[in-house]
Amino acid sequence: MSFFLRILIFISFFNLSYAYSPSSLPSDQLTRFQTLTKEIRCLVCQNQNIADSNAPLANDLREKVFTMMSEKKSNEEIKDYLVKRYGEFILLQPRFNKLTFILWTFPLIGLTCVLFFLIRFIKPSGK
Repeated sequence: MSFFLRILIFISFFNLSYAYSPSSLPSDQLTRFQTLTKEIRCLVCQNQNIADSNAPLANDLREKVFTMMSEKKSNEEIKDYLVKRYGEFILLQPRFNKLTFILWTFPLIGLTCVLFFLIRFIKPSGK
């Protein structure tokens, strides 16, 4: 058997040994994995979570989440890691902090302004 053929066989077995299988998780961990992957945005597919995406990057992110879960990391630690690496955009529901304050309060501020202008400038027509 040639040297290169042995290397090729070795590499193919090596890659299979690192494949992840979320279905091998206990039911509570599987539920946690599914919930967590539904909260993380696929960076390739717009407005799709990594649980539903078939993109290679989404597969890598699912594998990273699985690895971190097997390392006994909490959901917040996993999300913090992903936010540090990819930014706040990776979370489908952004966290409330000083950077997202306007995002979360804009609907209330906008509604207040519209009501103010409606009350202030529209006069009831009456005789």
